Amino acid sequence: MLDKIKNIFKPMPDAVEMVKDENEIKKQYRSMRIKMFFSMYLGYVMYYFTRKNLSPVAHIFREESGITIAQYGWIGTISYFTYGVGKFLSGMLADKCNLRAFMATGLFVSSIVNLFFGYLHSFYLLAFFWGLSNAFQSMGFPPVARGLVTWFSAKERATKWTLWSSSHTVGTTAVAWLAGGLLFLVGAKFTLPVLGIQIDMSHFISWRSVFYVPGILGLLTSIYLFKTLVDKPTSIGLPSIEDFTGVKAPTTAQKEEMSYWEILKKYVLTNPYLWALAIAYVFIYYIRFVTLDWATIFLGEVKGMDKKALPFLYSIMPLIGTLGGIASGWMADRFFNGRCAPVNIIFLFILIFVVYAFYLYSGPNHLMLTAVLLGAVGFFVDGPQNLAGGVQVSRITVKESVGAACGFSGMFGYFGAMISGRGAAFIISHYGWSALYMSCAVAAFAAMIFVAIPWNKEKGDDHNNKKNETAQCEAEKKAV
Repeated sequence: MLDKIKNIFKPMPDAVEMVKDENEIKKQYRSMRIKMFFSMYLGYVMYYFTRKNLSPVAHIFREESGITIAQYGWIGTISYFTYGVGKFLSGMLADKCNLRAFMATGLFVSSIVNLFFGYLHSFYLLAFFWGLSNAFQSMGFPPVARGLVTWFSAKERATKWTLWSSSHTVGTTAVAWLAGGLLFLVGAKFTLPVLGIQIDMSHFISWRSVFYVPGILGLLTSIYLFKTLVDKPTSIGLPSIEDFTGVKAPTTAQKEEMSYWEILKKYVLTNPYLWALAIAYVFIYYIRFVTLDWATIFLGEVKGMDKKALPFLYSIMPLIGTLGGIASGWMADRFFNGRCAPVNIIFLFILIFVVYAFYLYSGPNHLMLTAVLLGAVGFFVDGPQNLAGGVQVSRITVKESVGAACGFSGMFGYFGAMISGRGAAFIISHYGWSALYMSCAVAAFAAMIFVAIPWNKEKGDDHNNKKNETAQCEAEKKAV
């Protein structure tokens, strides 16, 4: 039984026969890249359907379950801890596992938890199962990072990566709309024309459907992922992306001489540039999840806005954030030769002012301004969130460790997310909401400092590199 499970997760071997005809190679590559991108995109949207469905209904969930602000904060902290640590571990495993089985399994288990989560009443059970779900949620991003590096060249990576990264915000937006629609139906009554029969939707649907509906959709999507994802081009007889495009990846010259542990140690654990981005990610994710997870509570309980309308208003943040993520990648490729540090600094600087303006000016008397500020927060958070932990990381490490490197930075990001749970609850209880949003402004300034550290490394002109790293720098110059 154990051997069968291991076989499922084994990387797909190279095809026995490689495709020789150039036209056929181009045709298959085009088809497979569209298929892979769509599957990874849809898959991650569903990962967010089964993970970010709590935030849009946090105000109702807290009331119905009877938990306090502090307990809600603990649920966030525990889930972000399991997700963050799991992301690094999943990154190491994903580098050596079957991409298809790995991504599908995480979504499958998380979807199962969603089916019954809304029916739990104990704080301890809520914290345990949401933490467990998030541990399996960590299996989503690392295989995607590997897939993007395997199927798309370094020359196009910033644009493609940030375009895929919009799946984060599309998923968050779509599940917020779904939650809003389901809440609207709760208690609604309809009369069938002609027959005159009145239907009370409360007999068929409740606020708990915000969990079990995404759970059902996630189960179906996990099956789809297992059927459509492919480990790497050579598994189906196609040349590697480097051979196909002629664009060289970061150095892999020592691949035969170094074990995976040696690669991990050199290019991840002792990589100072990666550590800088990981620390920056703590601050970026703190801002991201404070603004996401506490928005409905702040607007509903403090500003007095209509609770049923909040999920729709909340959805503006990730929706406009999608545009910010895509714009950041386009700016990096168009104006900075693929370098991410300048774009990150610009976005974070503007975010300092936007996030505190949201605290000052949002409210029911300024509905349009509230919507604009929510969108602006999403736009300027998602740019650095998409670049710093993904594209920028892929430029300062090697292909063989990109999953672990992204998992490493992601783990640190979710340390920031952990603070946004219990830490934010502490700040609110002791210092008020003003202090919470001021802390976001300070975090944006701190993140600016750390994302700037790999500035020269990204340009590929760090003259202090050792000889065996010079090839990587030259490859990066050619790639961009």
